[in-house]
Amino acid sequence: MGTVQRRLSRSFNEFFDSEKSSGIILIICTVISLLVANSTLGPAYIGFWHQYLGSLSLEHWVNDALMAIFFLLIGLELQREIYNGELSDLKRALLPIFAAIGGIVVPASIHFSLNAGSPTQAGVGIPMATDIAFALGALALLGDRVPASLKVFLTALAVIDDLGAIIVIAVFYTTGLAPVFLGLSLLVWAILLLLNRYFKVISLIPYLVGGGLMWYFMFKSGVHATIAGVLLSFAIPFSTKEDDEASPSHVLEHWLQRPVAFIILPIFALANTGVPIGSDAVRTLANPNEAGIIAGLAIGKPVGITVVSFLVVMVGLCKLPLDLAWRHIFGAGILGGIGFTMSIFITNLAFEMNPAEVNGSKMAILLASLTAGIVGFIYLKIFGRPTKLDVDPESMDFETVPE
Repeated sequence: MGTVQRRLSRSFNEFFDSEKSSGIILIICTVISLLVANSTLGPAYIGFWHQYLGSLSLEHWVNDALMAIFFLLIGLELQREIYNGELSDLKRALLPIFAAIGGIVVPASIHFSLNAGSPTQAGVGIPMATDIAFALGALALLGDRVPASLKVFLTALAVIDDLGAIIVIAVFYTTGLAPVFLGLSLLVWAILLLLNRYFKVISLIPYLVGGGLMWYFMFKSGVHATIAGVLLSFAIPFSTKEDDEASPSHVLEHWLQRPVAFIILPIFALANTGVPIGSDAVRTLANPNEAGIIAGLAIGKPVGITVVSFLVVMVGLCKLPLDLAWRHIFGAGILGGIGFTMSIFITNLAFEMNPAEVNGSKMAILLASLTAGIVGFIYLKIFGRPTKLDVDPESMDFETVPE
């Protein structure tokens, strides 16, 4: 009786290792930001991020410009998953797709049920998101104590989850739409697509220059500028040959992984987690918006991911990989409750004109994410051991594991 372990591509392992390191650095930056914000240096620290550089504050430059690069990387990862990864085969893709849908709909429904018709209803998108860096970082710390397929499942789920969050941002958090600038951004995108598909241009230079123009026009259009990063990723040439290091998409993803993991996301954490914690912090967390965020992430995520996954497997739409059992799916669902980056990002959009609600939401996100990370790690350390089956590893992808 041997333990079934899935073979992982080099690209996936590089991405997974990068996310693990990024998660650790994000924790350090968040702790530093919270400590400084609640010290005598707090007002100066918060004021630093609110000072203007040109027409935008430093915080806005981080959230609108630097995070567009993060979204570009997310798009490149999604493209890789679609062509060469877990989403390239419909039978394998259906499980993380449905799991992500459950992990989006159930948390949003919990928040909506508590905030419908109130000014804080705009926060419904906050508990939808899963933070890839933190979730995979927690899973990576478990090493071989969890199945390889669980790492692939959670990665695909988190990427689809982020795609859902991106769609929510584009559709529901767009204000003051300027059609001309939106049209110009889409025109640049169309030209880049032609360069890729028709003229077969493989140099990254025109795509990066065009991406800068897309970002500017998107920023002026009223649609959040980070969406330009996602659109750009799908205009960049991609090779369907796995681990093709000459592919422009592969090259760019490789270039971006470390700067995003070790510079952009840490700066985002420093700029957005400096939350002053007052004497009324506990009472604030009991407000409908904060309670909806906490319940959505800590309860809605594992329930939505697990229940929807169970239902689609039971009706025969998809199957569990052979080295996974339902206890693994539930553990992945718990880690899915780590919202952090995307949840904070949506918070800034939802309550841009209400600083008090932004701070309350961030406290709720941090508490829920910390809880999900600790509980998920402990749960999988105890119950996440790989399932031992006497089978051919090559056949493991599409069979159901008996409990």
